[in-house]
Amino acid sequence: MEIFLPFLLVIFASLFQGSFGLGMKYMAPLKWEAWWLVHVTIAMIIFPLVWALMVVPNLFGIIAEAPSSAIQLGMFFGFLWGIGGIMFGLSVPFIGLSLTMGIVMGLAASAGSLIPFFQMEDATTNPSFFYVMSGVALMLVGVAITAKAGIDRDLQADTTKNSMNISKGIMIAATCGLLSALLNVGFANATPVAKTAEEAGVITRNSSLAAWVVVLVGAYIMNAGYAIFLLFKNKSWTSFKVAKSGKAYQWSIIAGLCWFAALGIYGQGSALMGELGPVIGWPMLLGLSLIISNIWAYRSGEWKGAKKPFRLLLLGLVVLIVASVLLGYSNTI
Repeated sequence: MEIFLPFLLVIFASLFQGSFGLGMKYMAPLKWEAWWLVHVTIAMIIFPLVWALMVVPNLFGIIAEAPSSAIQLGMFFGFLWGIGGIMFGLSVPFIGLSLTMGIVMGLAASAGSLIPFFQMEDATTNPSFFYVMSGVALMLVGVAITAKAGIDRDLQADTTKNSMNISKGIMIAATCGLLSALLNVGFANATPVAKTAEEAGVITRNSSLAAWVVVLVGAYIMNAGYAIFLLFKNKSWTSFKVAKSGKAYQWSIIAGLCWFAALGIYGQGSALMGELGPVIGWPMLLGLSLIISNIWAYRSGEWKGAKKPFRLLLLGLVVLIVASVLLGYSNTI
């Protein structure tokens, strides 16, 4: 069971990762910046801190004892990831959601896995090198097929999409994907914080939460800062008091809880995988979450009347599952 537990945790995390975006459909009547500020405060500050304080005694003392370089790098990469999240919204109007998701997920999964991998000593001589590289490559193929299915579906529904500024949108999405990978790079570089927690007696599975607290401080500074900037720029502070906004607040909180539930559980699984945890677990998380998000899309009728694109989607999802199995196997080498 100990062999399979880490992978079960990553699979469980993907359920939350693939579902948290549902809450974004219920922002109205709140302004985006008001909804987002509530969301990131729950997702990046309140929930991570509460969870970490429950299972990591003397959390702040442990962080203070951790290497300053790990804290600085973790926060720095978290901050850069925040920029990528904002760029995601800029790309969608140019190339549509499906192509944006495909580019971002593909680059975030591959770069977020390979950067920590090649930061390891003797990465190329590691016995799992071939399987990791093959799994990541196959994951990219699966994401590409899934994105193509989404593009075909969107074009079938709206033929005007050909007139969009494709090159500009792709450039923004590619930048977003690379920056989005840095959340996992930050987590990998904050590993010494988790090691300090382990040395203080915290079990391996829970030690990762100390690392997430550090990384998400940087992420929160960027996300909350941008939301507050928009609140001043758009003079939309009154949006918090708009009538009939209870449902929007509710979904903002639910989405925030799901978002960090995904990262927190992924971190636990990654910690149990050992040194290769961030390398193997991250692409598995994103690949499997893409499957979950498309299941929700199917249930909501987004693939209705698009039989040929849907068959292509199924092929992409099968490839993603095979890639996940291959990545899981690489940790047993």
